[in-house]
Amino acid sequence: MELSTPLTYAADPRTAADRAAALESAGLDAVWVAEAYGFDSPTIMGYLAAKTERMRIGSAILNVYSRTPALIAQTAAGLDALTGGRAILGVGASGPQVVEGWHGRRYDKPLGRTREVIELSRRIWRREVIAHHGITELPLPADKGGTLGKPLKLLNHPVRDTIPVHVAALGPANVRMTAELADGWLPFLYVPEHAAKVWGEPLAEGTARRDPALGPLSVVAGGLLAVGDDAEAVHDLMRPTVALYVGGMGAPGRNFYHDLICAYGYESAAATIQEHYLAGRKRDAEAAVPAELLEFLCLAGPEGHVRDRVEVFREAGVTMLNVTPVGPAPARLIERVRSWL
Repeated sequence: MELSTPLTYAADPRTAADRAAALESAGLDAVWVAEAYGFDSPTIMGYLAAKTERMRIGSAILNVYSRTPALIAQTAAGLDALTGGRAILGVGASGPQVVEGWHGRRYDKPLGRTREVIELSRRIWRREVIAHHGITELPLPADKGGTLGKPLKLLNHPVRDTIPVHVAALGPANVRMTAELADGWLPFLYVPEHAAKVWGEPLAEGTARRDPALGPLSVVAGGLLAVGDDAEAVHDLMRPTVALYVGGMGAPGRNFYHDLICAYGYESAAATIQEHYLAGRKRDAEAAVPAELLEFLCLAGPEGHVRDRVEVFREAGVTMLNVTPVGPAPARLIERVRSWL
């Protein structure tokens, strides 16, 4: 099992990137850079490329609406060149609130768009001359306003023509497609105890259609990491995040994270969280997050408990443990966990 961390930046992204880079020597294998509607991730990933030598750098995630498939492929190839072959392209559909509210793009065909980005990126990295007529039209045909476009291939020679593609997916159809086509899977709010119940069938169906040349699907998941006796306090640090995603990341009936928590068996709590959050009662929403769920989402507690949690994630199929160290000595925490893997 490998070890990674998400880059968390609330203020200065350089400080956050420097902290993540410092964990490379502690044994960290990869860092994941989010974007949402904050700072763009490719800029920060380029900064990390200059600050690191060994660990991989992944986007988690670039949405498939705000950039064309060709630009997504170019970005990944550029990062791979800067890092000497250490890039991971993490993509996903994001959600309608960000795609429509921030980017002004219609949120349609999320699976088709994700599939198209994967397939076109791989063709572009192989430097094929690209002619494609699907959701994206390359070249743009005359009946859609095209005039001078012609099929092109990537100008540069990529360091690798097989950059790993990871997909953020939660729903059954998206997880099925990810298991079929992607190199890796980026689930969120992942509870290993419930993973087989929620995703076992779509993972199996996608794997049955998977090209053996891709190798096994990588699974990247984890949570807050702390070793000590104050586990409850660490668990509570997750309350705002869970409340935000389950309660506020989507309208009723259009919230993937709410649906996920329901699938885990917390239907009543999910409804209460969403009701409070959408009414502006954020503290009440946070208080409604079940303590058991918080414990499942974290790797926090005495050493024996945390080691057991690591094994639970491993047995559930996680191949890269993605942790956020909590406390004054993150490098020591990473070194400690690294020694258990």
